[in-house]
Amino acid sequence: MLLGLVGKPSCGKSTFFKAATLSDVLIASYPFATIKPNHGIGYVRVEALCKELGVKCNPRTGYCTGETRFVPVELMDVAGLVEGASEGKGLGNQFLDDLRKADVFMHIVDISGTTDAEGKEGQGDPVADVKMLENELDKWYRGILAKVWHKLSRTIQTSKQDFAATIAKQFSGLKVDEDDVKDVTLKLKLDPEKPADWSEEDLAKFATTLRHMTKPMIIAANKVDKPNSKENLERLKQEYPDLMVIPCSADSELALREAAQHELIEYIPGEKTFKINEDKINEKQKAALQSIQKNVLDVFGSTGVQDVLDKAVFDLLKYIAIFPAGSKLADSKGNVLPDCFLLPEGSTALDFAYHLHTDIGDGFIKAVDVRTKQPVGKDHPLKNRDGIEIMTK
Repeated sequence: MLLGLVGKPSCGKSTFFKAATLSDVLIASYPFATIKPNHGIGYVRVEALCKELGVKCNPRTGYCTGETRFVPVELMDVAGLVEGASEGKGLGNQFLDDLRKADVFMHIVDISGTTDAEGKEGQGDPVADVKMLENELDKWYRGILAKVWHKLSRTIQTSKQDFAATIAKQFSGLKVDEDDVKDVTLKLKLDPEKPADWSEEDLAKFATTLRHMTKPMIIAANKVDKPNSKENLERLKQEYPDLMVIPCSADSELALREAAQHELIEYIPGEKTFKINEDKINEKQKAALQSIQKNVLDVFGSTGVQDVLDKAVFDLLKYIAIFPAGSKLADSKGNVLPDCFLLPEGSTALDFAYHLHTDIGDGFIKAVDVRTKQPVGKDHPLKNRDGIEIMTK
């Protein structure tokens, strides 16, 4: 799973990325500080299974507080996108190509409106920023079809080619499959057997809907603690009621994460408070941290960074967390509940077996629910936070 950070230059993408991953990346107040995409590991929260089962887990990847399991996901931060990116402006073709493998877009928006459309200091409009990026992404998808549509649509129609298979092939590399294409044509009530009869408006709607379905997007309304941010936040929500908008302060999250790393505070990402280690902190540091508590955590309940990651994975992509667990809840080395995997909603016990390893799927006999101790079959639908033991030949 790959979460892609998008947005105009200087909106705070690199700060968000560093806050989520603690990776060493360049953070600068000038446009295009990021050229090559940065990759790092962030974490999403899952209610810990170990507490419910009365054990203490020791994860092989991620970590657990005893209350919350933090499961790793990959993040990618690409350079800022400007108007005209779909036509190549600002190296747009390169940056859009970097985003091909992303499963979801996290759009970092400067909700304070203190940077212009090109990321320079000045007057900005967060609503216009969202509109620009949505438009460029839609043009990106539409452009993939437009350059071949005249010939391709007629070939499909005259030779009776499978429309879904042919279109999915055009979008190879963007994680578009035949079912996605079928769902869009059905939703828009378009005739897949007569694509040559589609209007330009039909084609545009098809491309836009396909983009929304295969690259869903969440808005991180960043710099929400700055002046004018609250007014802009409400205006953005009203303008885009169908988009998930999360108030966010990446600067605050980064400060808290780095303070915790240096043991100045005890802080769990996503929490609404933290504990100061009085014997390790000076008055200037303490004042800065108390300001974050007062102006961000007390107002919004968190910095928003962790919420964006969680909602992108569980609400937009609709993934579920599954714990592989034997009868003793431990692996061969004695590690208790060492793993937690993220699977698409609707996954079955057999899907999970194949996710673990092809041989496990091929040798599947049955699965066992570790809570109930009851056996379940290969078609058993899994639920979030299930603990499953797979029995094989």
